[in-house]
Amino acid sequence: MTKPFQLSRHARALALGIAVFAPAPALSETVTVFAAASLTTALAEIEADFEAATGHDLVVSLAGSSALAQQIRQGAPADIFISASTDWMDLIAAEGLIEPGGRFDLLGNTLVLIAHGRAAPPVAITPDFALSGLIGDGRLAMALVDAVPAGIYGKAALDHFGLWDGIAGRVAQTDNVRAALALVALGEAPYGIVYATDANAAENVTIIATFPPESHPAIVYPLARLAGRDGTGVAALVAYLQGDAARAAFVRQGFAVLGD
Repeated sequence: MTKPFQLSRHARALALGIAVFAPAPALSETVTVFAAASLTTALAEIEADFEAATGHDLVVSLAGSSALAQQIRQGAPADIFISASTDWMDLIAAEGLIEPGGRFDLLGNTLVLIAHGRAAPPVAITPDFALSGLIGDGRLAMALVDAVPAGIYGKAALDHFGLWDGIAGRVAQTDNVRAALALVALGEAPYGIVYATDANAAENVTIIATFPPESHPAIVYPLARLAGRDGTGVAALVAYLQGDAARAAFVRQGFAVLGD
């Protein structure tokens, strides 16, 4: 009978040493991101690519920046927060909820006036613009004008041109900017104010005007690692969001990538 092959004592010792000292494979982690609703389309693309590239799992929770900030203040277990407003990020920073040195400005955006359908004619937004007549008996869809960044920016822009008072009673306010977009895309509101990136993600709306940047506060998306959240998965995502693949995804959706 043939004897089974056996390693020599020296070979067994060498094999054992390799097993003991070989580096262990990196363990995958779950990273939870709270992000402004206007990042929906870009993060859907980035989520799949990040998971394939790193082996980590990415969980994305999308809502208005104000709602997310309040959830973080109440102890929601997020690792990273991407806000559409520096004000909401400043609020949680003031309460010590951000990792020191873990904040930077990631993206910029543009504010636009949209109309239902694909053939709406362009308009010029000036102090003489007859926005009230344009809306007629319909509604102007906007995110919450006192809480959600897109709504705050939109109201500021209309105030800049002296148009807010004439249409305030006909604004349909929604919990976040994607909900405002949906009202216009479905024809439930003929017009709306959203980010350019939101309009780019919808098939049944037309951008009919772009608000000049001087008409509202700068639209900046800060990113922050939340206090105590410093695992390898978190570090990998922060690095990935600043890399070429994520940059390309953001640009495709119409964002301006900051920090270059």
